[in-house]
Amino acid sequence: MSGVVRAAWRLGAAAAGGRAGRPLSQAAGGGGGAEAEGGGSGGSGSREAVERLVRAHPVVVFMKGSPAQPLCGFSNAVVQILRLHGVEDYRAHDVLQDPDLRQGIKNYSNWPTIPQVYLNGEFVGGCDILLQMHQNGDLVEELKKLGIRSALLDAEKDQDKK
Repeated sequence: MSGVVRAAWRLGAAAAGGRAGRPLSQAAGGGGGAEAEGGGSGGSGSREAVERLVRAHPVVVFMKGSPAQPLCGFSNAVVQILRLHGVEDYRAHDVLQDPDLRQGIKNYSNWPTIPQVYLNGEFVGGCDILLQMHQNGDLVEELKKLGIRSALLDAEKDQDKK
């Protein structure tokens, strides 16, 4: 587990009241838009179904509402952070549309809250962790590992030219 992600994971564990999510290196192993994919065997909240969703795209967000219409402030913050970095190509799943998925993702990650962000199939955390990663520059590095160039790098370059 990288030091960046380890620090974010620790921060998230503390924010969750001591309940630790799984570090990225221990995540269960096995295109863009806001469409949820089918549940498959065991229903949409089964471990297998959740794992398929988590691994279906490099950036996956389980949220309340959709990127176009987030239905809670924390989900909105995650969408805004991704937007700031120019990440438009990601999968978003509205847990309010599927109570089994809502509970299933919490069980899968051992994380009690929504939204939840996954990068390359690995649990990162929720809004607080994504915000911290954005503020300290770690999100730029994590996106780079996925082959995604953060739009903030271009914004910085434009500022330097002025």
